[in-house]
Amino acid sequence: MNGNQSTPHRRDFLQLLGVGTLSLVVDPGFTAGPFAADEADKLVPLDKKLSPEWVRALTARGAPEVYHGAETTLIGMPVGGLCAGQLYLGGDGKLWHWDIFNQVIGTGDAHYAHPPKPESPLDQGFAIRAEVDGKATERTLDRIGFPEVTFRGEYPIGTVEYNAAGFPVQVTLEAFSPFIPLNTADSSLPATVMHFTLKNTGKETVDVQLAGWLQNAVGGRGAVVGGRRRNRVHEAKSHLFLECAAEATAAEKEGKPPVVFADFEGKDYGEWKVTGEAFGKGPVRGTLPGQQKVSGYQGEKLVNSFVGGDDMAGTLTSPEFKIDRRFISFLIGGGNKPAKACINLLIDGKIVRTATGRDNEELKWHNWDVRELADKTARIEIVDAATGPWGHVNIDQIEFRDIPRGGVLTEQADFGTMGLAMLGRQEGDITAAAEGEATAPLDGRLRGSLKRQWKLAPGKEATVTFVVAWHFPNLSLEGFSKPVGRWYATRFADAAAVAEYVAVHIDRLATQTRLWRDTWYDSTLPYWLLDRLFLNTSILATSTCHRFADGRFYGWEGVGCCVGTCTHVWHYAHAPARLFPDLERSAREMQDFGPGWEASGLVRFRGATNPDQYATDGQAGVVLRCYREHQMSPDDAFLKRNWTKIKKAMEYLMSHDADHDGVLKDGQPNTLDTAYYGPNSAMSSLYLAALRAAEEMAREMGDEVFAKKVRPIFDSGSAKVTADLWNGEYFYHKPDPKHPEALKVGDGCFVDQIFGQSWAFQIGLGRILPEERSRLALKSLWKYNWTPDVGPYRRVYPNGRWYAMPGEGGLIMCTWPKGGREGTAGKVYAGFAGYFNECMDGFEYQAAGHMIWEGLLTEGLAVCRSLHERYHATRRNPWNEVECGDHYARSMASYGVYLAACGFAYHGPKGHLGFAPRIRPDDFRGAFTSAEGWGTIAQKRDGRTQRQMVEVKWGKLRLATLAFAVAEGMKPTKVSVKVGDQLMEAEHTVEGERVRIALSKPTSLSEGERLEVVIK
Repeated sequence: MNGNQSTPHRRDFLQLLGVGTLSLVVDPGFTAGPFAADEADKLVPLDKKLSPEWVRALTARGAPEVYHGAETTLIGMPVGGLCAGQLYLGGDGKLWHWDIFNQVIGTGDAHYAHPPKPESPLDQGFAIRAEVDGKATERTLDRIGFPEVTFRGEYPIGTVEYNAAGFPVQVTLEAFSPFIPLNTADSSLPATVMHFTLKNTGKETVDVQLAGWLQNAVGGRGAVVGGRRRNRVHEAKSHLFLECAAEATAAEKEGKPPVVFADFEGKDYGEWKVTGEAFGKGPVRGTLPGQQKVSGYQGEKLVNSFVGGDDMAGTLTSPEFKIDRRFISFLIGGGNKPAKACINLLIDGKIVRTATGRDNEELKWHNWDVRELADKTARIEIVDAATGPWGHVNIDQIEFRDIPRGGVLTEQADFGTMGLAMLGRQEGDITAAAEGEATAPLDGRLRGSLKRQWKLAPGKEATVTFVVAWHFPNLSLEGFSKPVGRWYATRFADAAAVAEYVAVHIDRLATQTRLWRDTWYDSTLPYWLLDRLFLNTSILATSTCHRFADGRFYGWEGVGCCVGTCTHVWHYAHAPARLFPDLERSAREMQDFGPGWEASGLVRFRGATNPDQYATDGQAGVVLRCYREHQMSPDDAFLKRNWTKIKKAMEYLMSHDADHDGVLKDGQPNTLDTAYYGPNSAMSSLYLAALRAAEEMAREMGDEVFAKKVRPIFDSGSAKVTADLWNGEYFYHKPDPKHPEALKVGDGCFVDQIFGQSWAFQIGLGRILPEERSRLALKSLWKYNWTPDVGPYRRVYPNGRWYAMPGEGGLIMCTWPKGGREGTAGKVYAGFAGYFNECMDGFEYQAAGHMIWEGLLTEGLAVCRSLHERYHATRRNPWNEVECGDHYARSMASYGVYLAACGFAYHGPKGHLGFAPRIRPDDFRGAFTSAEGWGTIAQKRDGRTQRQMVEVKWGKLRLATLAFAVAEGMKPTKVSVKVGDQLMEAEHTVEGERVRIALSKPTSLSEGERLEVVIK
């Protein structure tokens, strides 16, 4: 650890042995302990042994955390625009990863245990030259040039400081992509701003040059014949721009015509040799029983090793052939299982080329470049040696070709433009081709650079802003038969147009981005908490998220992992709707009520990628999110447009409650990738919350018939869940004995046991379950599931993925303190049962937020703090919370914790805003967002007086009613409201410890205006 003053002092952990093949790295400063020997056997200690000092630090303001030197190694903060690819700012200021070329990089859970180190597919960087009295020194702006570099990340802005003994210039880099809540267009630019400030810290005048360079990386990743890269420099009034592009050239002669080696349309495999059972007796007609829909193959048949399911094994080997074409092309789908489920090219029995699917049933073209293998004798081998999910491979249409499939340069995923801009114009600006000519072959190397120079007197400063811009419109994604394109490409013709837009508007874009950053951190909440709860918003600026050319917002579960803006994952994510509500409205209208919609009211949880997909939690989440999207709108237009389908979606969920008693009992498919059977408090609580949201929307639509229909079902369900699914300490699941094969929580203490209540708080629905039992259930979750060290528990229950390592704390998904664990796995895939043993951050945030809503402040903050420690930069990248994929969407549940900490409530169409801070309520300040504006809310208590403040920093805010919590024992008798110096007429009512204020007429606050309330 860095010894930074902002890091709370923490006690040593009990040193533990490794688990299996895992080696244990013990952090000498983490959370709690040490535990005595007689306590070491307790898998989840009841006494958490949290030091008083550590607990106090949970709520202390603290100081911003700055990473130093080696601590910066693993940092990768996303600094591209929303839905524009994924570009990292490294801890030393270098840009890395560069996932902007539409390559669809798949990820899984591995990057938690094995966090990736920075690497770049291209050469880009900045360097400084300082000359004093004729003696010049040059340094690259990275950890090589400045080993003691420091990094402070306040998403969306990363700040890097470069200082070195004996070097006369201090350099500060401020890197970001414009990020302005509610302004989605300007927050979605395919561009990164690199703003440098240089200061002469010496006693002599310094001649300084700062240069930036960029390698042209357009094209060349696919199998393409012909094409050249080209660099040009454009001069404009506002900037210089180094444009990197590629252009098609006359293709080489095709030579021989293509040969179809195998189309797999016969009744058997002909001369191909079959072993094992996975491939059956011959090609099959598309989708097999139990398989997701197979698409993308040609003709009527294909090779599909799902015969008998994922656990069958076998091989399919071609007869020998001579390589006499430049490329071998084929269609491939199925699992991403290198060496286990794949297609191989064999020469002399050795694998010289291989390919796999992408954990998707859609077959896509793949090309092997075999020019270097000309005239050799080869075989093709299709292998299925994999078991478990995606343990199969799909193959069709193997061709030998001189022109690869999709080999036209302009149709390639990575065809487009990129470039480097230097803003402003100054005499002496220098441009250069750093290496090579103005053009180079696609497999060549071509760079260019831009440079600015100054003469700095002692103590003086200079600034320069560079912009890295890109434009790659040819995005294709699995599950879509045609390219989906990129929304940013509908706004800009190329990277030069992107750079020009940024250059012309840089003052506004930078000022408003900094204004949001400053508003977020102008808070009384702890710095560590502000960091952790907001940084996951950066997921929107990774390849988890896309916006298609038609404007539709779309998300994987994690980067390149699990298609479909999956409803049962994405409904945990609260950040997008609060910051960029138009994106979530797009997902509702262009997916859930578009290609994912069935006339029955079913919302397929992965959209159109597979038919008839029902998820109980996802279906409830759609209804709940529709109410949230309505609340985050300025009027009722969204609700009016969609009410018919919202109502139908609710009715579909109600159809699974056959007796309409408010408790779900039939199959309940859910986010754990299987189904519960029998009454389950997690699923039924979400159902109850959805019923209440539907009731509220019905009343706003004047549909009293439907409102009166759902209310009795809710009342019945709330009573039954409370009475029948309560064991004295927490809520549980009564498994249906008719389904012994199913996954069961049983009498386990499950992290999401009353998720519906948490959701209800997020959207102002109040209580759906009794306060006393809700609080006790959460206390039990803390008691039985949160451990300051998961090591002992995972040693006994190793099944499952690793999102908390031995020596790290976390909230375990499900434990069985009363026994009854045996048989809970049923006959489901072992990996699904293993989920119960894991610590998944999105679930942890959900539970932590609910704890804070219920007043369990220490418990909720401790859950968040243990997560924050797990993602400290000394361990892994703080900006990449991993589940089944990097930058996992469920992690954006962290913003829900922030709403809980503020006790925030908002309803745009009604003009209602309220807050009841849980942390430091006597002197609170924090950021808020609404449908049309954002700013600061504040509360101060002084004796018998309480003051509330709402200030708009950006946009506007319409208000008609307000609600606040007062101090315990306070009995308000007088309330005054004013905007600026103007008193507003208002009436107030008091309900317990809550004051509700109704303005005599609605008012609208503009930028810079402030509303103040005094309660006495």
